[in-house]
Amino acid sequence: MIDIFRRWFYTWFADEEAVYLFVVLLGGLLLVVFFGDMLAPVLTGLVLAYLMQGVVTTLQDRGLNHFLSVLAVFLLFLGGLVAVLGIMLPMVWRQTANLVREQLPYILSNGETWLRQLPERYPQVVSAEQMEQLVTLLRQEVAEAGQSILSLSLASIPGVLNVLLFLVLVPVLVFFFLKDKNKLTSWVQGFLPRRHELLARVWHEMDDQIANYVRGKALEILIVGAGAFFIFLWLGLNYALLLAVMVGLSVIVPYVGATVVTLPVAVVGWVQFGWSSEFAMVMVAYGAIQFIDGNILVPLLFSEVVNLHPVAIIVAILFFGGLWGLWGVFFAIPLATLLKAVIHAWPRHEPGGEQDSEEVAVA
Repeated sequence: MIDIFRRWFYTWFADEEAVYLFVVLLGGLLLVVFFGDMLAPVLTGLVLAYLMQGVVTTLQDRGLNHFLSVLAVFLLFLGGLVAVLGIMLPMVWRQTANLVREQLPYILSNGETWLRQLPERYPQVVSAEQMEQLVTLLRQEVAEAGQSILSLSLASIPGVLNVLLFLVLVPVLVFFFLKDKNKLTSWVQGFLPRRHELLARVWHEMDDQIANYVRGKALEILIVGAGAFFIFLWLGLNYALLLAVMVGLSVIVPYVGATVVTLPVAVVGWVQFGWSSEFAMVMVAYGAIQFIDGNILVPLLFSEVVNLHPVAIIVAILFFGGLWGLWGVFFAIPLATLLKAVIHAWPRHEPGGEQDSEEVAVA
């Protein structure tokens, strides 16, 4: 048993750089798992700065100096943040509250009628008592959910001071991460061992791919959400902004997000238009949005991202989403790609000769 463990250890950790890489990855994982809540503003600022670094580099390539490039990108970021928090978020909140107050009772009433008809149509499958229990349970759940949404206010949000502090710290951190990128990078490299070619190779291999993915995903959310909003608005669909935000955010979770968001779009369209040509137009337009996103936009934005099997993507979403929530879902694919790159780049020493056997025995 000891020989098996020695041989395994020698295969994967014979190179000292493999040990360095393992320590760095383990340290980063433990830092996020145990101190992620405390360092959330730092991590968020780092991600946003990483997201905007490409724009800074583009402006510098066109002749603008570093500070003015950073300042221009930072002011653009602040403008977008103010627009989201001051304009879009209140509108989305009002539409959500109106949907709960106005449409939810109607949907619940029609759902109850349909459920109570099932025992008459399929008496051998379900009974009236079972449907009554289900209707009662649905009433309770919907009432509790609606009350929670409608009663939510600024005063009832736990840790509101922490939220305000978060909103102040993140822009400050973003600015300094962009401004002092080279200084911070040199400082971090000072903690690495002199021999870190493997770390550098893995980082350079993943840097462009992760950057392309994060920026491409942000652009995809913006394009899909804006496109859905204007199409829903043109069709006269109620709650167009709320549904457009849901459609835009659905692209974060491949395969699953589009399927889940189909239900609220279909329900709102059916409640407003019934079984009509207008309802059919809404669903055809929504299907066209998803088709364009999956077959044109995604290949165009993510042509340089390493392809992963759908099973690997779903497993990564479940795993990293369970660890870090929405951020884990958003970064599931680049993290899975990073893991794949690390596995491929990891130095392996296959025991196969007398010298290897002697080294294992000595170890």
